[in-house]
Amino acid sequence: MSRYRFALRPKWILSHVFVVAMVAAMLWACSWQLDRLHQKRERNAKVTDRTAQPVADVDRLISVGQDDEAGGLQFRRGRATGTYLADQEVLVRSRSRDGAPGSWILTPLQEGDGTTVVVNRGWIPNSGQLEAVPAQYRAPSGTVTVVGLVQPSETRGSFGPRDPKTGTLTNLARADLARLDQQVPEDLLPVFLQLQTQKPAEEHVYPAPVPQPELDEGPHLSYAFQWAAFSLAAVVFYPLILRRRAREIDKEALEAELDGPDPDDEPVPGDPRLDAAHEA
Repeated sequence: MSRYRFALRPKWILSHVFVVAMVAAMLWACSWQLDRLHQKRERNAKVTDRTAQPVADVDRLISVGQDDEAGGLQFRRGRATGTYLADQEVLVRSRSRDGAPGSWILTPLQEGDGTTVVVNRGWIPNSGQLEAVPAQYRAPSGTVTVVGLVQPSETRGSFGPRDPKTGTLTNLARADLARLDQQVPEDLLPVFLQLQTQKPAEEHVYPAPVPQPELDEGPHLSYAFQWAAFSLAAVVFYPLILRRRAREIDKEALEAELDGPDPDDEPVPGDPRLDAAHEA
């Protein structure tokens, strides 16, 4: 092992630490991608299972105050018949579609018995100039029947914009039903319907219904393989680098030993070096 004594020098110790840290980080990234793949597969299974269930009246699925049950109904297909409260609708900012900036339109729909559910009527183009629902995109009057995917209220995570806690807002950062409920006179169900069909149908292109969730698994598996391959490459090739350096050091030592003193450089009579040696 003496040939690898060079690996104990400070610069090489730093190299070892760096390589170990990189391998650990790549293995963590691989594990994270596999976890994301598992989550995606679970979500796809949930979407497939729940959308396959029969359409149900949304007021039979959940009632006001049952907020804890909202998550268990996500992706169920719900139905509601009533009239839109167009004067209560709001925009949801920063919702892109096919790379284009836009907004959602959330409109409360009041049924005959007073039950009110928010409907995400769809997406409209908005590059930031619209702060309220423009007249051409307002909800139609008259009785409508909507069918859509049940979705729970959106909440803010650790980061993201905040909406003012008071006042009447014409746009929201997210589909926050609790915040919208503060300014709508009627009590709102703790879920909203992501509109798929409406009778009578909208006569205009916008708002365009939000597309159904995609069931692809994304690039997570391929990314996990890439991180695993990078980790394996580091584990395999770094020892080879150390071995190659050890061989280079051995070769340099052997060459130095074989070279020895140059016989052509021996002092001859009259060489000043001999005189200096005699004087010494």
